[in-house]
Amino acid sequence: MSIKPEIVERAEQPYAAVRGTVTLETFGEIADRLPELIGTLTHRGVELAGAPFFRYTLIDMQAQLEVEAGVPVAAVVPGEGDIVGDVLPAGRYVSLTHVGHPDELLEVTRQLREWAADEGLTWDMTDTDRGERWGCRLEILKTDPAVEPDMGKWETELAFRLA
Repeated sequence: MSIKPEIVERAEQPYAAVRGTVTLETFGEIADRLPELIGTLTHRGVELAGAPFFRYTLIDMQAQLEVEAGVPVAAVVPGEGDIVGDVLPAGRYVSLTHVGHPDELLEVTRQLREWAADEGLTWDMTDTDRGERWGCRLEILKTDPAVEPDMGKWETELAFRLA
């Protein structure tokens, strides 16, 4: 598999999300909250402004992941219940769109990180005793599973912020 990432400028983006701490095995606990989040926001009259995403804030692949399941919105929304409103930071991001099963994303991410190291790029990421703390690391879900049930055809954009 040959990857072709690009460096893009992203503007700041308001979003709403639910947060969770999961493992690779329990990731569905946060992923399965996206439809509920979107439904709640729509019911509240919030204008959605893009594809849903997962934002990884703390990663220890052997232990746990702190993740947000979110969706871009037109304007910052006040938090309510376990829904938080926040803003994705502007900046330079390495972007790569993968077409294929979500299970392939671990390997695609490994290749993306290897490519960035070869290019001398530095992530907006800090190593901590609990894992990697990311300024902004996104998996943007470009495919609606209700429209395309074949997971092998799903498009996922990886967007990792550079330092």
